[in-house]
Amino acid sequence: MFAPSHFTAVLLFATFASVVFGITQRSTPRAMVRYGLFCWVCFVGVVIAASWLMFFIRR
Repeated sequence: MFAPSHFTAVLLFATFASVVFGITQRSTPRAMVRYGLFCWVCFVGVVIAASWLMFFIRR
C-alpha cells in the first residue's frame, strides 16, 4: 500500500498541479515549462515557509 509522508504528498500535488497550470495557462511549450516550474517552486516554497512558521508558533 502506498502511504506517502506529508512532504511527499506535497511534492506530488505540486508536481501535478504545476503541470496542469503550465499546460492550461500558457500557449508555447517553453512558456509552459517555465510557468510550471515557477508554480512548482511557489507551491513548495510556501509549504516550507508555512511549516517553519507553524514550528515557531508551536514553540
